[in-house]
Amino acid sequence: MASSNPTIRRPATSAAPAPLTRRRVLGSALALAGASTLGCAGLGRRPGAGQTYDVLVQGGTVYDGTGAPGVAADVGIAGGRIVAVGALAGAGARTLLDARGLAVAPGFVDLHSHADGTLFDDPNAESVLRQGVTTVVVGQDGYSRAPRLRATASSAAGGGSNRHFGSMGAFFEALERLSPAVNVASAVGLGTVRESVIGEENRPATPAELAEMVALVEAALAEGACGASSGLEYTPGAFASLEELTALCRPLGARGLAYATHMRNEDERLLDSIDEAIAVARGAGCPLHISHLKTQGPRNWSKLDQVFARLEQARTVERVDLSFDRYPYTAYQTHLTNLFPAWSRDGGVDAFLARLSDPVMGERLRAAAVAKVESIGGWDNVMVSAVAHAADRAAEGQRLGSHAAALGASPYETAVALLQRSRGDVGMVGFAMSEENLVRIISHPLWMAASDGSAVALKGPARRGHPHPRSLGTFSRVLGVYVREKKVLTLEQAIHKLSGFPASRARLKDRGLLAPGMAADVVVFDPASVADRATYTQPFAYATGVHAVLVNGAIALRDGERGPLRGGRPLRATAVCSRLLPP
Repeated sequence: MASSNPTIRRPATSAAPAPLTRRRVLGSALALAGASTLGCAGLGRRPGAGQTYDVLVQGGTVYDGTGAPGVAADVGIAGGRIVAVGALAGAGARTLLDARGLAVAPGFVDLHSHADGTLFDDPNAESVLRQGVTTVVVGQDGYSRAPRLRATASSAAGGGSNRHFGSMGAFFEALERLSPAVNVASAVGLGTVRESVIGEENRPATPAELAEMVALVEAALAEGACGASSGLEYTPGAFASLEELTALCRPLGARGLAYATHMRNEDERLLDSIDEAIAVARGAGCPLHISHLKTQGPRNWSKLDQVFARLEQARTVERVDLSFDRYPYTAYQTHLTNLFPAWSRDGGVDAFLARLSDPVMGERLRAAAVAKVESIGGWDNVMVSAVAHAADRAAEGQRLGSHAAALGASPYETAVALLQRSRGDVGMVGFAMSEENLVRIISHPLWMAASDGSAVALKGPARRGHPHPRSLGTFSRVLGVYVREKKVLTLEQAIHKLSGFPASRARLKDRGLLAPGMAADVVVFDPASVADRATYTQPFAYATGVHAVLVNGAIALRDGERGPLRGGRPLRATAVCSRLLPP
């Protein structure tokens, strides 16, 4: 069986690197922002008395997304673009938004989203819009809607959640016809690429297969994918070697697009996994983005200093362009199958379930799963978030330890029974991270917010299971808890981390800034009241404090009501204007 956990040699440490500070990042951002707006988006018209706009956002405090402090200004919008920012007294507008006492910011960009799981069933993206998010970047954790070249049991089902496309271009065309409420960009998933060519087998790619996979990545990028992602704890992505990942990421280098990775391990082998991610980016010559950076499990919480030191060395000594994201919660969400080693999922779900039932192999898997659960604090730190088998819906939202006790069964046997009845399709939330580390991660200059969540709704087809509250609260929680309450960030710093920084990382040239010539994606919110309301026990609650959201100049949300039109569109990345990135 091919090894899927290569050993990475850490380079020797050279002279002490200059520390990366938030001031250095923001100073660089401010220096680049003006040139970026002119070079990428073109000049806007000068405001003047008598000018009539489609929308005039009047009287607010405008934060431009660069990290600069807010200024009192109006924002004039016409033809889906921002055409003026400043004192626009005397101007007229078809629609006037009164923003007095409120913050006006670029629409937020969710750099790591799974909203594509429900968009084709419910394109309104309610939980996303109500946080002020106007753009989602999907195709994460190695899984994208395209390119899908071979049918699987799930892709043949035909529902919106399982809808797949032969090419990235076909996916974007379907989004254009759909007209979702928010903009959608997509990375190409390297796990999807591997599955399309090799299937779910744990073996190395042949030279011909590797060439075919590289060609698929090239085609997806040419059609507008904004980077590539891997999910190295998931199959079949877990079966990819360092050499395969590096080859698949080389097409990113010439375009300046990032490799975003859900690393191979986020607990016991965290540091080795970071080294592997750095080695891929260094070998491919592309930027690196680490998805949902965490130190998982109490015995790994102390590793954060080593993590930061390793990233700083890669950035300054090895000259790797890197960043990372994290949601503002101390629990993660994944598949219940991730309690088991990747090798046990070789060959797909039927082979996995057969191994669970095998007397010898089953005991080996039991030991591995129990050890994994013990590392995060026990079975009551595992909450069932979703099941495919309708008769088991009562398990959703339950802690596995308590749920099993109520059934008079062991937690492990309860977990296996759920997996068998749902044919492996069971979600879980794991409570395994530290609030102290979360604060340190959020305060780091290379951090940006991302939900790792879905687009959900309080009713209709997008209400599913018992989701992690991050789907409904990530962006509002950053502003309410980590800005207003804990003062980890200033408001202008947070807005930069929610808008300009992630837009730049995804190479979305006309998003993330409030400036003339940029697309009119705008959020108007109350810094004094913006808050998340979703909890682990009651996840279906929308965030509050967002007064208005515009997507491409169309009012998507106003005073809690959706606008008459859905203004979102597919966004194709362009390899230009590397703005708002650390030096």
